[in-house]
Amino acid sequence: MKNNYHPKTKQLYKKIRKTILITGVFFLVSACSSVKKYNEQIAELHTVDELRSDIDKTYTQFKRHHPRLYQYTPKKVLDRKVDSLKMSINEPMSSHEFYEKLSVILANIRQGHITVIPPQERLERKGLKAFRKKKFELSELEFEYLDDKVFVARSFGKDSILVGSEVLKFNHENVIALIRRYNRLYSSDGYNTTFHSKYSAFGLEKFYRRDHGRINSLPVTFKLNDSIFTRVFTYTDRKPTKIDTLAPADKKKLPILSKEEKKAKRLAQKEKKKRDNKFGFIPEKKTDTRTLTFKDQDSTTAHMRISNFSRGNYKAFYDDVFKMIDTLDTENLIIDLRNNTGGRLSEIEYLYSYLVDEPYIFINESEVNSRLPYLKYLMANTQSVAKKGIIGMMSPILITHNLINTTKRNDTLYYRFKQSKQRKPKSNNFKGKVYVLINGVSFSASSVLSTKLKATGRAILVGEETGGAHNGTVAGIFKMYELPHSKLKVRIGLMQIDTPHKIYPDGYGVQPNIPIQPTVMNRKRRIDPELEWVLNDIQKRS
Repeated sequence: MKNNYHPKTKQLYKKIRKTILITGVFFLVSACSSVKKYNEQIAELHTVDELRSDIDKTYTQFKRHHPRLYQYTPKKVLDRKVDSLKMSINEPMSSHEFYEKLSVILANIRQGHITVIPPQERLERKGLKAFRKKKFELSELEFEYLDDKVFVARSFGKDSILVGSEVLKFNHENVIALIRRYNRLYSSDGYNTTFHSKYSAFGLEKFYRRDHGRINSLPVTFKLNDSIFTRVFTYTDRKPTKIDTLAPADKKKLPILSKEEKKAKRLAQKEKKKRDNKFGFIPEKKTDTRTLTFKDQDSTTAHMRISNFSRGNYKAFYDDVFKMIDTLDTENLIIDLRNNTGGRLSEIEYLYSYLVDEPYIFINESEVNSRLPYLKYLMANTQSVAKKGIIGMMSPILITHNLINTTKRNDTLYYRFKQSKQRKPKSNNFKGKVYVLINGVSFSASSVLSTKLKATGRAILVGEETGGAHNGTVAGIFKMYELPHSKLKVRIGLMQIDTPHKIYPDGYGVQPNIPIQPTVMNRKRRIDPELEWVLNDIQKRS
């Protein structure tokens, strides 16, 4: 149907379209100019005064926001190290050189959630769109550190033949030398030593790309049995759908679906999305965050593996799981938190509510440095002007919420999470035997949960000391701060998260009831010593 608009209305529409077009072109040109300016800034050498200024501003941010800055390193010692860093900078240097120097100093704070991120070259919109359609082949491998060597622990792609092989070099760099170098750039919580090398190996591909920027390809040298070989990893297109691979002429030949078939297809897609959300499906790894399997035919022993507490609809998963094991009269539950680097406080408390049969207080009130922690978190200088505007409009609600939940006692501010109030257990809570598998990469939320389960005597912990501290960690929410000259980004925890249960001396991880260290020989024989100990213990008791 033809639209018969009034001539003045047509003129108005033309002006609106013209304005939108000009605005769009303006933002596009501005974005391109901004990308170019940013890339030039991070590539140039920064003056001594600029770098020293960045150090001062960083330390000021930590003193202002971090509630336990001097918990493990006294103020005098940290002040001296910061001053020493400033004095050591006596010539211009790049952002990346400065990244290593600043990271080493901040690692001395010994708070594991502190992160320093070097700036990476930005891509313009077209290049970024093309980049997102690709994946780096090496990211499909998971690495493990054992006996001062690095091995391929798992493969999420087609390279399953590499599993079990030792990794010798990334390009021409010795992998163990890389691990030792990366260990200096971050900290565990306190004085823990099980976290470093294992976490550096676990995140080896991430650390290497952070260190070297965008790389088009990477030769990696492996050793399998007595054979040494090199495989070159590159960026490849993400797996296209079957329809994407068809030629335009063939797409036209596809059968036309009926209304019922279209409806069935939509329902199937909806169910798959719901299922993937419940299990926390990770597309790039083609694996689930949360899984449940049974170790025997009569469902007596369940093995729940949780790789992180950050993804998907955890309530649906735990509700279904505990309903199932209640129906099946499952007697033993193994919770596998190895390599679980943490995540949501709400998720670990929800899981805990299924493991106890009495009212409980999960964590203490959280120590903070501000009555408005969430506003500090949201109004970081890494936020865009548009987002800050939206947050500003919402600030009256946010400020009210923060003030209601913040209290002051003995000159210290505390924030009340709902998990710091008395909570009730689930009605169908699990009453059987609980085992928890932990290792050095069990960090943050998984350490908090492990602390609670061990301290209350609810579970037997098997494995090695966790990377996260028994007495709590500074996390909760984080402020991202971008340094004005070098453009490094620093992540600062804003809340002390801990349980009422403490050990002394402070600064160590959750110790297992049954210490077990896996070996290279275990892996070669495909033996899981921690899991085997649990299964043998269950068999002895039956």
